[in-house]
Amino acid sequence: MSKQGDEERVLAQLAEVVGCCEPLAREPLSAQQSIELSRVFKAMGDPVRLRLLSLIASHVGGEACVCDLTDVFDLSGPTISHHLKVLREAGLITGERRGTWVYYRVRPELLATVSAVLVPATAQDSPAAVPADREALPVVEA
Repeated sequence: MSKQGDEERVLAQLAEVVGCCEPLAREPLSAQQSIELSRVFKAMGDPVRLRLLSLIASHVGGEACVCDLTDVFDLSGPTISHHLKVLREAGLITGERRGTWVYYRVRPELLATVSAVLVPATAQDSPAAVPADREALPVVEA
């Protein structure tokens, strides 16, 4: 099958899963919400920052010391600090100094807000639910 045929098949399956005429969002974002959320998505748009956010969120106790984060990357301390600052300014994390170290926590309320924007309107009750009679969408390489 051709690449175009694969793409059309995937789009047809996606339309079936999502619904051809169902809105994807519950309501449109206001101008102010768009500005605020774009900063958050921009902060998460960097692979290092997204990984930092993931490391902090999944760390035991819900917080991570900067000393635990710097060893994971092949980057300098100041570069890691810059990425943490961007995440903090976007409101995704908070930091608390304890002695010489800073401990970071994810702000779950902001993640919930970001997640709510991404959840389709038709899946409010169970966003991860896909009917059992539907097969998974295939991965199509661009």
